[in-house]
Amino acid sequence: MQQTKEKVALSSIVASGGLTVAKAIVGFSTGSLAILSEAAHSLLDFVATVMTYFAVRISGQPADEEHHYGHGKVESVTALAATGLLFLLSGIVLWEAGKRLLAGESHVEATIPAFVVIIASIVIDFFRARLLYRVASETSSEALEADALHFGSDMWSSLAVLVGLIGIAFGYWWADAAAAIVVAVFVCLAGWRLGRRTIDTLLDTAPAGLSGRLTRLAGQVPGVVAVESVRARQVGPQVFVELGLAVSRTLPMDRVAALKDKVRNDILSDHPGAEISITIDPRALDDETVMERVMVIARNRALAVHHVTVHDLDGRLSVSLDLEVDGTLPLGAAHAIADGLETAINDELGSEVEVETHIEPLQVYDESGRDAGPARVRAIAADLSALAATLGTICDVHDVRVRETAQGDIVNFHCRADAGEPVHVVHEKVDELERALRVKWPSIKRVIGHAEPSHGTDL
Repeated sequence: MQQTKEKVALSSIVASGGLTVAKAIVGFSTGSLAILSEAAHSLLDFVATVMTYFAVRISGQPADEEHHYGHGKVESVTALAATGLLFLLSGIVLWEAGKRLLAGESHVEATIPAFVVIIASIVIDFFRARLLYRVASETSSEALEADALHFGSDMWSSLAVLVGLIGIAFGYWWADAAAAIVVAVFVCLAGWRLGRRTIDTLLDTAPAGLSGRLTRLAGQVPGVVAVESVRARQVGPQVFVELGLAVSRTLPMDRVAALKDKVRNDILSDHPGAEISITIDPRALDDETVMERVMVIARNRALAVHHVTVHDLDGRLSVSLDLEVDGTLPLGAAHAIADGLETAINDELGSEVEVETHIEPLQVYDESGRDAGPARVRAIAADLSALAATLGTICDVHDVRVRETAQGDIVNFHCRADAGEPVHVVHEKVDELERALRVKWPSIKRVIGHAEPSHGTDL
């Protein structure tokens, strides 16, 4: 893509250089102000295309420590300079044409070389403008678009010069000056169009309709509560997008990351190559439950809590929970952590809410150990099955595993219960079975039971 831009810009230098020389020779030989103004126009085009070539080369360089958004605006600066040249040329041509019209005479010859040069210029300008517009559209290059405007305005102004030459040939002395004025008007119009778009880019004006499309794309992603801010700007062919999104503060980090990826991919499918920055604002929603609010508070304080219970006592809330802390902490330090959590919950829910925490040691996750011998595993499995038979509800104890650690044994097992039994009933029975096993085997530190629905015949 970059090589195509440079190749087209270089070919424009050759075309504008050749037209400048040809128009200048014919203009001086015939004395035609219109042709001389066209020569000057082509000379400025030549200067502008040289600037465009170097601008395209520089703008293609990647971002660096000093230019975090790349070098794309070099093209905009070049296009603005080209705009200034267009207006300067228009002023000169209008001044000279006005002088000739006021003088009431003109010494211009409509020669065959003049017609040949102008017709050739029209043909060349047509094909050059068409090619430049196509490449500029494909690469979003403002510099190449400026070049296309130059050649396009050249074509229309050359047509005006051709009409002026025809007028001279039929004896209308003022036709050349009038054609020069038309040339100046075309140049002014081209400069105005180019200058307005270039200034918009330099002022970071968002591309028309882009903010609305970005808001719609981001807002339709599930989990996005609101699109709080949208900032977009274009630097050369690159679009830079900054989005501020509001999401529920109860969402876990992995869900937030997936949401951001979804928003980014949707935008890239609509605007390939865009540079997208997304910031997330966690927001408390009106439909949050008390339990969700408590869990958010604990998570923000990096605390492990479970068994969160919320009761409504005649219009007064009561919250109780289990708080896990490092088992080696002194009680005073652990109690300070619990006090901080309770205060944060009261700040969130109201000082009248009753909050109670049960402090317990945090389970160790990196404790080393080894599998117990087969005889020990069989003995514990047999006791589990016997105890389950006395409790009822629980049956088919299986997949028993026993690990020996420095702190005591850890037992894992699976069991079955009626699929229609309420969870809280099954949980209580599993807990009861776990406690009974620990009473019979004091060396067991922890028991983890996993209940599965029975197949009907297991009971």
